[in-house]
Amino acid sequence: MAQLRIGIAGYGNLGRGVAAAVGQNPDMTLHAVFTRRDPATITPPTPHTPVVAWDEILEHRDRVDVLVLCGGSKEDLPQQGPVLAAHFTTVDSFDTHARIPEYFAAVDAPARAGGKTAVISVGWDPGMFSLNRLLGEALLPDGETYSFWGPGLSQGHSDAVRRVPGVAAGVQYTVPSEAAVEAVRSGSRPELSTREKHTRECYVVLEDGADPAEVERAIVEMPHYFADYDTTVHFVTAEELARDHSAMPHGGFVIRSGTTGGGHGHVVEYRLRVDHNPEFTASVLVAYARAAARLNARGQVGAHTVFDVPPGLLSPKSPDRLRAELL
Repeated sequence: MAQLRIGIAGYGNLGRGVAAAVGQNPDMTLHAVFTRRDPATITPPTPHTPVVAWDEILEHRDRVDVLVLCGGSKEDLPQQGPVLAAHFTTVDSFDTHARIPEYFAAVDAPARAGGKTAVISVGWDPGMFSLNRLLGEALLPDGETYSFWGPGLSQGHSDAVRRVPGVAAGVQYTVPSEAAVEAVRSGSRPELSTREKHTRECYVVLEDGADPAEVERAIVEMPHYFADYDTTVHFVTAEELARDHSAMPHGGFVIRSGTTGGGHGHVVEYRLRVDHNPEFTASVLVAYARAAARLNARGQVGAHTVFDVPPGLLSPKSPDRLRAELL
């Protein structure tokens, strides 16, 4: 069987994670890295991996089986996703939950017109957490679902912080409320507002001349990211940021608390602890890249989410092996 040819669009932390994940999958090969930066400034994952300028990406449409989009959700993917889905089968990690229906529609039309498949919003949330929310609701229709994130560094929210005018660098940590988590685990099904479940901590390096009050206001009032949370902005030096905030841990919980027909209570929990957020997200993207290629080979074009992908398509194992080894 021919190896799946993977292209990486964008080579930051997530793109490097994708390159590492491709190296762990013998049925895949890395075709090229595509970058908006000067290719000469990029160190490729292997000496033989081509680094290609972004404006040459369409020249590779017939040489890439799946293009993994590694841009940010705030500005990159809304622009890149629909354009690239017209020419490549793609997978991405768009994670602005409130805008997923809008993004799905924007990607679906060009992908269908081009005969391509686009699997969007792949990662651990949205992605793995989404599947567990669905399973919990399907199995316990009389119940409540709770999602908690952290404690850890959020890639999407950190990217949003760095896009604020006046910010030279920064990261954002999501911190769940321990009291809220324990109340949910008890099975009491509490009513919790968004603000009661999490807080957000931002560590920001200012550009020279930037107004701290203006930067702080832009962050804490940002819709979809910080406006619904108690958010604290800490201003630090570049040296402090590099020393204290270079690790990328994350994780969280999805908990479904419900009652079955006989009146018995149940709590179902999916927990994730991630030592390196971009690398884990990249591993999920790569598994779904395999699925996207298989869907396209079946003629299932257009946009898809994790809800639309049979789990067996994620695995390099045959259906016979899956039934024998994992069922």
